[in-house]
Amino acid sequence: MDLPVTISTRAVIKQSPNIRVYYPVVSDLPNKAAEMNINVAIVETLNRMLLDLGYHDQNLVEMQGYFEIKTNERRILSLTLLVYSFTGGAHGLTMVKSLTFNVDTGKNYQLYELFKPDSLYVERLSSIISEKITLWDIQLLDEFTKIRYDQDYYLADHSIVIYFQLYEITPYVAGFPYFPIPILDVSDIILDKGPLGILLPFT
Repeated sequence: MDLPVTISTRAVIKQSPNIRVYYPVVSDLPNKAAEMNINVAIVETLNRMLLDLGYHDQNLVEMQGYFEIKTNERRILSLTLLVYSFTGGAHGLTMVKSLTFNVDTGKNYQLYELFKPDSLYVERLSSIISEKITLWDIQLLDEFTKIRYDQDYYLADHSIVIYFQLYEITPYVAGFPYFPIPILDVSDIILDKGPLGILLPFT
């Protein structure tokens, strides 16, 4: 039986009431090397986000961070880290990053590692997203052409969710554009032993 992994919450310690950042820690995995790899990847990703958003900036007014667990089943863990910072100006800035692991091995999967070689997954996903942009009448900064080969994503509810950072394809007011794509819709190009293949069956 593939039970959900144990996740606890830790806080980034800094002597400021305006800085509250929380992140997940995985524990009790049989494979301790995998457990360490997962936790190190989470902390390293969070640290890069904090630095990018001015954690050491003397003008930092406020910083908030939290996480969301998107999938925790069938040996697959997919999560997002969200950090907001305000250093003055008209508004603050928020960044979202995601990580998807096989908890047996500790491997963190990039988007291109989910699909078969030569599957043209970039073109396939880009076409689906382009249709959704038109259908949902999403305002863009420029004409959408295609996603990056390593585009941000997470897994949730039998879907792969492709998303973009603030200002990446839309104006700030639009927030983060998220595009859920059912795994079944791309089942012909996924790797059977990868996270998408593992999550594809409904039973």
